[in-house]
Amino acid sequence: MPNESQIPIPPSDFIRIEAAALLDLALRLDTVMLAPFTAAVDLLIGAPPTHRVLLTGIGKSGIIARKIAATLRSTGTPAHFLHPAEAVHGDLGMVSPHDTLIALSYSGETEEILNLLPTLKRLPTTLIALCSSPHSTLAQAADVFLDVSVSIEACPLNLAPTASTTVMLALGDTLALELSRRRGFHAANFADLHPGGRLGIRLSRVRDLMHAGDALPQVAPDTPMSQVIYEMSRKKLGMTTVLDSTGDPGKLLGMISDGDLRRLLERDGNRALDHTAREIMNSAPITIDGSAFASTALAIMEERKITSLIVVDTNTHAQGVLHLHDLWIPPTT
Repeated sequence: MPNESQIPIPPSDFIRIEAAALLDLALRLDTVMLAPFTAAVDLLIGAPPTHRVLLTGIGKSGIIARKIAATLRSTGTPAHFLHPAEAVHGDLGMVSPHDTLIALSYSGETEEILNLLPTLKRLPTTLIALCSSPHSTLAQAADVFLDVSVSIEACPLNLAPTASTTVMLALGDTLALELSRRRGFHAANFADLHPGGRLGIRLSRVRDLMHAGDALPQVAPDTPMSQVIYEMSRKKLGMTTVLDSTGDPGKLLGMISDGDLRRLLERDGNRALDHTAREIMNSAPITIDGSAFASTALAIMEERKITSLIVVDTNTHAQGVLHLHDLWIPPTT
């Protein structure tokens, strides 16, 4: 006869168990945990800039501690992971007086973390404990105790840390995000910390990605069409700006796109080359400021179904051109 752990259950029940644990955490955070959570944020936000936030944990809790440290760093709070076993063999040298240590231990009795307590008290440091029991040794030693208890693990044997580590991670992310909100951390700050990859591209400034200087396709309004086509082909952006070259040099007067050329050929055929740039240009092209985020530019291109934007200054002088391809990077292999 199969034991309880062998009775088939829908895999989705594992997710429901973890989701229920998160819901219970949210309810506690709205009530009994609000005061200690606020106290933890106050401690972290009030620390001088020279003091560090350190996270520690071992096993699965250590993995979660590393992730929380990474989330803190990426949202404006410098943080480092301190391995508790390595700490007692020299890594405690990275801890300075009045640093804040966030310790993760579900039982609150993890030997490797408890071995750090005498030194941490001597320095002294501020200790925030994420564990399941307020009566545990770690909770009793902490300045702030945050309850990460769960009624049951998702593991059918109720042994492997699953729901409990999910709750730890969610609470750590919540600490990081609340700190970020209180510090006034904005998208521009986030962009500064994420210059690489797809995210970095989306959060870059338009002026950092645009084609400018000699790479900016440009013609004067009286330029014949043969020269317009040459400029568009040479700069390889499928368009050219039409700029004032006399009264207000560099001022944007219009643009000509590949689509404009196709429509001209359909309409005038062999007489297409008889025109000048002024006669066929779009005199109201869509523009963008160089300080805008690339993500904003992408949204405009997608909404207007266009492939390029002209970057202008406050006096509508052309600064560059941003092409859709500039916002795309190939996937890594």
